[in-house]
Amino acid sequence: MEEGLMNHITLQSGHTIPQVGFGTWQVLDSHCTQIVLDAIKIGYTHIDTAQRYSNHKDIAKAIEKVPRETLFITSKVWRDDLSYQGVLTQVDQILDELKIEYLDLCLIHWPNRKYDIKDTFQALEYLVKVGKIKSVGVSNFTIKHIQETLKVSNIPISVNQIEFHYKLQQYELLEFCKEHNIVVEAYSPLARGEFLEDERILKLAQKYDKSPSQILLRWLVEKNIVVLPKTSQKSRLKENLSIFNFQLSKEDHELINSLNENKRIINPHFADFEY
Repeated sequence: MEEGLMNHITLQSGHTIPQVGFGTWQVLDSHCTQIVLDAIKIGYTHIDTAQRYSNHKDIAKAIEKVPRETLFITSKVWRDDLSYQGVLTQVDQILDELKIEYLDLCLIHWPNRKYDIKDTFQALEYLVKVGKIKSVGVSNFTIKHIQETLKVSNIPISVNQIEFHYKLQQYELLEFCKEHNIVVEAYSPLARGEFLEDERILKLAQKYDKSPSQILLRWLVEKNIVVLPKTSQKSRLKENLSIFNFQLSKEDHELINSLNENKRIINPHFADFEY
């Protein structure tokens, strides 16, 4: 990556987050260790994982010799144990598995009304106070979930990590988050590669002499969204990071805006998107 070509966004917590992160969902074992090592060598500093991914120990092997202050590490607590003590236990386990002393960002992976969100956030507040977490956020939260959380939280909600791509443009949620200074992170930002069959995206890629994935990631970062592309191929790592040296025209940006289908890719049985 060329020197300086990485945007950072300031969170409500006061800390900054690199606008491109490396997503590690479904990346496991020695391959996980190697691809994270490759990512760091290429220039990634933002690594996104979760307790549910079962790859903390694999990532630990990749980051053990990297100066901690140069990395931005996100992990997530799972929805099955969001009690006060459950959150404390989960975060201690995450830190132990990653072999680090703090998380730059800790997210609630999915909402779960079985638990009192006030208890959950009191635990997160304590973890911020003692230095085990720098910033706090949520993932897969709807507007109503966030509204409920804002009523009881004494600490800022810095991030909402959601599925967001050209076929699922959650603009009402995006605008709500912007109004409350909550940064949106996009997972599955490339819609699982469906753009490869979309002639409109392919034409834009040809026009800008960029790859289709670079076009779609650029479209997202121009919305001030943090993107978390995932790849298991070393050749794609540099490509996904190299999106800060060009800009889409207003017309082309609007063209991609027009392609929304409200098509959700990630929809587990417990999801509470309609509330």
